[in-house]
Amino acid sequence: MIDEKLLEEAKQSVLDGDKELAAKLARQGLDAGVDPVEFIEKGFVPGIMEVGDLFESGEIFLPEVMMAADAVKEAVGILNEAIEASGKKRGGAAKVVLATVEADLHDIGKGIVASLMVANGFEVIDLGRDVPSQKIVDTAIEEGADIIGTSALLTTTMTHQKEIEELLKEKGLKGKIKTMVGGAPVTERWQKKIGADGFGENAADAVRLVKELMGKKTN
Repeated sequence: MIDEKLLEEAKQSVLDGDKELAAKLARQGLDAGVDPVEFIEKGFVPGIMEVGDLFESGEIFLPEVMMAADAVKEAVGILNEAIEASGKKRGGAAKVVLATVEADLHDIGKGIVASLMVANGFEVIDLGRDVPSQKIVDTAIEEGADIIGTSALLTTTMTHQKEIEELLKEKGLKGKIKTMVGGAPVTERWQKKIGADGFGENAADAVRLVKELMGKKTN
């Protein structure tokens, strides 16, 4: 059982976007012998989830979200090292390939999604921005990914999300590797039209969607 004060301090360090304090608390927890999995899930994850809700409601802005994402990434990085060293795994972990599609240079939103997914125990392979569809699909196959998540911030680049669906069909992998799409011009209607498995409106939504898709995944 982790001390409630430590959990609250961890959550607050994320809300404050205090990267140094988040790292210090992560090490402090390990020194005290806490379970790193439990510490992530009960301390740092609630912080970043609240940040996502505050951003969605317009109470905080992008710079604050980025600071919070950096804080949680720092703490989770330290705790994940301890998890790997112990040979322990976080339950239900999904492997997700994330990318902003080709010809699209917008990367901030996807970066937030990646941070939140890592905090929730998913293994994330972030390919960055302006990534060709073929590379995204090839990486997912090579890495044995469960899910491909793509972001498109321009209406002119959304067609690359459709390309990914077509490439997966060609390789007989449609449905085996799940797909989720997001980005400012992307809608649920577009997701259904191209045959993607899910649509995430924001970072918190994307995390919920991964859990939902993993629940539906067939071996």
